[in-house]
Amino acid sequence: MIERKRAPRTRGLLIGGLALGLLAGCSSLGDNLRTPGPEEYNTGSRRDGVRGRLGGSDGLVIFGTDRSRQRDAGVSDTGGGIGVNAFLWRATLDTLSFMPLSSADPFGGVVITDWYSPPGSSGERIRATAYIMGRQLRSDGVRVAVFRQEMGRNGWVDVPVSAGTAAELEEQVLLRARELRAQSTSASR
Repeated sequence: MIERKRAPRTRGLLIGGLALGLLAGCSSLGDNLRTPGPEEYNTGSRRDGVRGRLGGSDGLVIFGTDRSRQRDAGVSDTGGGIGVNAFLWRATLDTLSFMPLSSADPFGGVVITDWYSPPGSSGERIRATAYIMGRQLRSDGVRVAVFRQEMGRNGWVDVPVSAGTAAELEEQVLLRARELRAQSTSASR
């Protein structure tokens, strides 16, 4: 009979101690359960749109410290409000500005143009999609896909694009990005 009276009391003390321990541990979670400020909404990455909104490296940080911000702070040539390299982004928009813009996603790094007919050739049209591959200004940091159509009897027909066309556009984007970076560093001195 004595054994039965001790068991509920010990169980109650154990549950009470566990509850106090959890309550004390919750006080260290204050930074992780806050509402993100406006500056945190603009730091999303290309591969994970949730990252910028929640502030964590792979989502919400529950235990520990978010060390990804310290790593990302070391990247100097990226824009604060977009998820890709700012120089490549601006250079892509500048290079493809002769075509009408259909869609531009600065967080995903994708620029899609609408169909464009060069002056003097009404039976042909082209379209381009540019992909910015990362946050650094590198020679492989942009990929361009070019699509071409010609007017046939039954409407527009896809035709092959010259192999060097996409490579030429990529090179123009990279040259413009280097110009923009040079202008940026000379203006800051």
